[in-house]
Amino acid sequence: MTEQLQQGLIRISDDVVATIAGLAALETSGVAAMSGGISEGLAKRLSGRNAQKGVSVEVGQLEAAIDLRIVVQYGIPIQEVGRRLQENVRDNVENMTGLRVVEVNVKIEGVAFKEEETEEAANRVK
Repeated sequence: MTEQLQQGLIRISDDVVATIAGLAALETSGVAAMSGGISEGLAKRLSGRNAQKGVSVEVGQLEAAIDLRIVVQYGIPIQEVGRRLQENVRDNVENMTGLRVVEVNVKIEGVAFKEEETEEAANRVK
């Protein structure tokens, strides 16, 4: 996004939009993790500093398009998770950047079971 004001120019980088979208995705109920894609093997749970994993963005001067790759929690309806995710990401990006989000595409790349989540939590504590 580029905005010309009397005071100067404001630009929001793709990385900033990707970070906002990634953090909003991880906060969405039913999302177990972001996925780095098939090339990285198994999906990994990510911290805020790696929130761009599983997120691709195209940012124009006034609009943005976002693609997300996620892993959902087992037992939660996938369509509901996808819709909540789209709304949460759209709201966060629009509110924080002023950009109009024209699309949020979601690709479900896996399902996380409770055993996997418990192991990941135990590994993070160590």
